[in-house]
Amino acid sequence: MDSTHPQSKSGSESTVSRRRVLGALGGGTLAASAGCVRQVGALMNREAPEQLSFTIKTAPADADPRAIRIARFLAKRLQAVGIEASITPMSNEVLLRDVLLNHAFDIFIAPMRGRPDPDFLRPLLHSRFGAEPGTQNPYGYANLDVDALLERQRAQTGKRRRKTLARLQRSVVRDQPFSVVAFPDEIRVTRADGYAGWEQRPIHTPLGYLGLDRDAAGTADRLSGDTSEDERALRMTLTDSRPTESLNPLAPEFRASGTITDLLYDPLGRWVDGQVRPWLASSWTWSRPPDAPGPVATVELREDLTWHDGTDLTASDVAFTYRLLADTSLGRLESPVPAPRFRGLGSLVTDAEAVDERTVRLSLVPSSRPVATRSLTAPVLPEHVWEAKAQQATVAGLDPNGAVTQALVWSNPDPVGSGPLRLERRRPRELLVFARNEDHFLTRDGLADHLAPFAGGFTPDQLAFTVVPSGGAAVELVRAGDADATASGVMPADVPEVGRSDELNLHVTRPRTCYQVGYNVRRGALSSPRFRRAVGRLLDKQFLAREVFERYGQPAASPLARHRSVAPSLVWNGEDPELPFPGEAGQLDVERAREAFRDAGYRYSSDGDLLGT
Repeated sequence: MDSTHPQSKSGSESTVSRRRVLGALGGGTLAASAGCVRQVGALMNREAPEQLSFTIKTAPADADPRAIRIARFLAKRLQAVGIEASITPMSNEVLLRDVLLNHAFDIFIAPMRGRPDPDFLRPLLHSRFGAEPGTQNPYGYANLDVDALLERQRAQTGKRRRKTLARLQRSVVRDQPFSVVAFPDEIRVTRADGYAGWEQRPIHTPLGYLGLDRDAAGTADRLSGDTSEDERALRMTLTDSRPTESLNPLAPEFRASGTITDLLYDPLGRWVDGQVRPWLASSWTWSRPPDAPGPVATVELREDLTWHDGTDLTASDVAFTYRLLADTSLGRLESPVPAPRFRGLGSLVTDAEAVDERTVRLSLVPSSRPVATRSLTAPVLPEHVWEAKAQQATVAGLDPNGAVTQALVWSNPDPVGSGPLRLERRRPRELLVFARNEDHFLTRDGLADHLAPFAGGFTPDQLAFTVVPSGGAAVELVRAGDADATASGVMPADVPEVGRSDELNLHVTRPRTCYQVGYNVRRGALSSPRFRRAVGRLLDKQFLAREVFERYGQPAASPLARHRSVAPSLVWNGEDPELPFPGEAGQLDVERAREAFRDAGYRYSSDGDLLGT
């Protein structure tokens, strides 16, 4: 058990009490009185309630200044209502390892990445995933009604699905396994005299990079001595060094957006203009055999696909990939070890079979066409490389009781993918350089219409990511002409400098990623929805959106706030529609807040400490 668990404190103090009692019994001072013995028995069988205590885990200020400010705000309000609260900053990879893999936390604060289809909520919240390590249900949340709604929406479309999703959102917001805080805008900076096409698609996405126009490039010929003069490199800054340390697409603690590994590994289908369209696949057809519980996809691969090492990419690789996602031990361990990062997609596929060299058949669970098509967006991995990674692994920092395979922890230093870029150089915590894949299918003629904007593949010769310490340093590098754009977002404080410069352009997008306060519902008071609701009310989201996100963010109550299917009753209308903040402008009305905890069944000591039950 984590030492920060509220029961830890009460446990140690109750041990002292028991020792005193046992000492008294040993000395015979209480043995003579039956009444006293009954008192002793009562004392030994009851734990004195102690002040509730929680640790908030989050990334440090240099890695995520927004998260640490939310943590400080929450910690102060928890202390104001009588709860002992402390903050433990930790690196992103350790934070995600503790939260996603080890489940060793009380409360965490981190971004929650949304997806185009609301079905991303199913792995996030379904009770079947609560005991598994990974991005799926790290809270340990379980609600059978929510499970039923998650399953139902998966097979519905149109108005029926939106109605189910609305019920689902209301149930989840009522239970608060996590509290949505706000959806930040993403701010990035490009050079005005550099590459053209940044405005076509979101920056630092696979299609954003593939849609750039090299011919319109002005000064993009340098890479601080890492590129020869006759090569053109697109030079990006990166404040997150994790991709330089691991290029394993299955490792959740090293992946944020996954953009870089998405450039190395192609999927069968990719999201293009709001739809999953054929990518490695030339086409797919759907059928529903009478004896099949769900739809069946017959996928045809493009001709002459190869891996970066020259090996043919075949349907056998595709079938292998889905078997690996379902069980990274490939049956070698007693229980399956699913790939945590793609648990939602992998759980849609029940069987994968290579029919011939270019045809693979995927059998799916009962699901609607849009949800089923999502399964085609998983990265396809080479069987001849990854089959050897199915062995069990022992890794420091991971729960020894959880089975771990090499496939989940291998750093993949020399990735063999099929994507439009291949790795050329890597210096951990400093630099990643990728080279254009001349053999990629996008370099061929006869592409379908939806691929026309990306014809020719990645047009610069190289794509380089230089790790910088902060967004401010990144802006300065771009302003000085030593980089073409920022891959990581920059802070609103950097916006005025961009506005004053004729050399820089500002790009603001509104992704579906929100900041969340996550609760470990396996632990003590946090297992109570009423208690979590009282904690959720301590978040003045309107104030945080203004002060922490500096007006580049919108407060929200639902994780689907930026989807068409957001529940009408959960649309933000000046205050939280479910858990309004008891106070104003960040100032807490302490007595009103404490009343919420009393209503949840908790009581206070004479010193004002909130006591555990």
